[in-house]
Amino acid sequence: MTALGMCFPRTYPAALVRDVARRLDQGGADELWIIEDCFFTAGPSLVSAALTSTERLKVGLGIVPAVARTAAVTAMEFATLEALGPGRFIPGIGHGVQEWMGQMGVKPKSPLTTLEEVTTTVTRLLAGENVNFEGKAVYLKDVKLDAPPAEPPKILLGVMGPKSMALAGRVAGGVVLAEPATPAYVRQSVELAGSPEGFVVAVFTAMCVRGDRKAAYEWTAPWLGWRINDNHPGVTALPFFDDLKKLFEQSGVEGLVGMPVDWWTQIGAIGTLDDAAAHIEALEAAGVDHIGLFPDPEVEHGLPQLDYVLELAQSRS
Repeated sequence: MTALGMCFPRTYPAALVRDVARRLDQGGADELWIIEDCFFTAGPSLVSAALTSTERLKVGLGIVPAVARTAAVTAMEFATLEALGPGRFIPGIGHGVQEWMGQMGVKPKSPLTTLEEVTTTVTRLLAGENVNFEGKAVYLKDVKLDAPPAEPPKILLGVMGPKSMALAGRVAGGVVLAEPATPAYVRQSVELAGSPEGFVVAVFTAMCVRGDRKAAYEWTAPWLGWRINDNHPGVTALPFFDDLKKLFEQSGVEGLVGMPVDWWTQIGAIGTLDDAAAHIEALEAAGVDHIGLFPDPEVEHGLPQLDYVLELAQSRS
């Protein structure tokens, strides 16, 4: 069965992660996904706190930018986190937002090549190899982890573009797809990756559960409008995207609020609790392995959604 959990948005106070992790762990959810974005909270630190506060919860890291740390340090971080929660850590690496990478002076000449070299070398280091590597972005000379994991976790790539998806299919264990992770987007991404055997798909999916559908739609519609304008592949992959975009251009946010329920069900865990369950079922049918329900980034609005995450998790047990 697909693992179900919750995302910990970058805007949530760091100290809150322990309580969120414990509630998920004790309430029957499967996972917590930590978001690392510049320049908010540090992902590995939060993962460490979540793993050491729980007994069975899996904790995903989505995602560390490939160039924010050297490949060797990234491998050290991953090996340490796996040691803190054997079999419970899910590592993710991505390009990182290139504007942010430029702010830090680490923007690569070729993000694609860099991600490939980092993923390849980190994978080899986690496997316990002594690595010598001289690439365009990564240099390692006789580097070997002192305590590599007994069973290295699969590295997932947080990517979007066709070339990056193909790269994930070649060098990684799977992908992390950012919200809105629609079923159509999942299928498209796996196809672009080449549908390799054992390929893991983790998704972050927008969550807004209310007692009244319209209230949930009204809350989420401005965000969806932004994603439509942004041509996010999660929405452009939808079979009804052209009609969706036309509706938004003609009627704006109000038009989105009034769109068909089944459109909303494809886009996210948005509406009633039953609507959220239907969205989860659609993702499962698309072949998703891990679902991170992504609540509102403002903690006062998003944190109460944790109760619904637990209800959804308990209904599946």
